[in-house]
Amino acid sequence: MAMMAHQPADGSEEGFYSAATTSGAPSNPAAAVLCDLHFFVRYTLREYIGFMWQHGGFLIRRRRIRWPASFYLRLKSTLSAAMHFVLLGRGKRTYEFTIDQHGIVRTSGGVTLIDWSDVTAVRTYSSGFMMVLKRGTLPIPFRCLNEAQQRGMQVLAEARRENALR
Repeated sequence: MAMMAHQPADGSEEGFYSAATTSGAPSNPAAAVLCDLHFFVRYTLREYIGFMWQHGGFLIRRRRIRWPASFYLRLKSTLSAAMHFVLLGRGKRTYEFTIDQHGIVRTSGGVTLIDWSDVTAVRTYSSGFMMVLKRGTLPIPFRCLNEAQQRGMQVLAEARRENALR
């Protein structure tokens, strides 16, 4: 399977990563550390399965479910996610993300606006970041982010973790 990484629309090396300047206060303290991020994602089935396998493992370990039930639940949830990926045609779409202090905007045919109050966590996995929402997840592969954007997402993940511990 081929993995496609998209370059920023203006052709620059840095993408659309710039300091956020607003007059109002952000709705979430964790969002205050975030600079504007703009990138494109086109998922592959293998990549999506990897995200779901790792995230399923985290959820099962958190609930202290033991083997063999943990393996069965992890396999079932991953296969279910893979089936939905194929049936919904997610591998055929290119998603455009804009993440700033106001929230997340995902565009692919339609526009999805996600407020920071809907983001419960930002987790780091081996292949990228997983934004855990109140209803669902948003996987963000490392391959779609340049170094500056990865640092910004890492700062966001750490801020969300600190905020969750309070």
